[in-house]
Amino acid sequence: MSGASVLYDVPGPKAKVRNRVYSVIGSLAVLAVLAFVVMRLNDKGQFDPAKWNIFNYAGVRTSIRDGMLVTLQVFAVAAVLSLVLGVLLAVARLSDHKPVRWLATGFIELFRAVPLLITVYALWVILLSNREDFGLSGNQPQFWALVLGLTVYNGSVQAEVLRAGILSVPKGQSEAAYALGLSKTQVMMTVLIPQAVRAMMPTIISQLVVTLKDTSLGFVITYEELLYSARQMSTNIIVNGEDVYIPVIIVTGSLYVALCMALSALANWIERRGRQAKTGIGVAEAGEPVAATDAMEVGDAVPDAPAGEKTGKEN
Repeated sequence: MSGASVLYDVPGPKAKVRNRVYSVIGSLAVLAVLAFVVMRLNDKGQFDPAKWNIFNYAGVRTSIRDGMLVTLQVFAVAAVLSLVLGVLLAVARLSDHKPVRWLATGFIELFRAVPLLITVYALWVILLSNREDFGLSGNQPQFWALVLGLTVYNGSVQAEVLRAGILSVPKGQSEAAYALGLSKTQVMMTVLIPQAVRAMMPTIISQLVVTLKDTSLGFVITYEELLYSARQMSTNIIVNGEDVYIPVIIVTGSLYVALCMALSALANWIERRGRQAKTGIGVAEAGEPVAATDAMEVGDAVPDAPAGEKTGKEN
């Protein structure tokens, strides 16, 4: 009995009809909720053109642009650092040395368990109170508190993802590498980690999407990223005696969704490229001669011919 038949039963004709009915009912329910929300917002005047006209002002567009650039800057730095930290922690957790393995495990479990908001806030307080000792000025304490908080949390998660990918590589490959005389570091860096990254790439990109969304926590420590800029605009701009929270939230949320969808599209593209990549030596069809460059590397010795066969011209 196959695993697919145990975990999932193929629906029959009645089940297919029932699933379609449930899908239609669910879709209609979602559309009804959305229509109700839109109608309520319209009744409250949230779609008044005057409220949406604020986005035509250069100052508002500049504030949104600067907030996006700051968000992307924090994300870029935190993403790179979290991936580097994830590799180091994954290798350390698979180390043969117990103290190294215990330290890596403790670090990972600690920062995965502590809420990210608490980590970011604690780092901000530490950096802000010791800004002279660290040589920080301006909004650098907020920047590095947010970056380091995202790094330690997402690095811990990425470490577990990479560790799972490394353990999924067949043991025969590492054994073959050791048989060729490679050291453990060489086996890890040239055999295991590349395959682990390729296998877990969709999950790695998904965690990067989480990193991007978590940059909004900079709002709590008054760092002027996209969400903080939106909060400032919605507080300071008044139209006809009313705030513009709803239009600003809709626009800001759409920007976050667009950024996350762009990263998700990147993950899908990388996954497709990985499936289409051709590796290894191609298998020739029966009766086709195999070129020497396909069968061996340059400089390899030519194998001896079987007994009774001639390998060269007779003298």
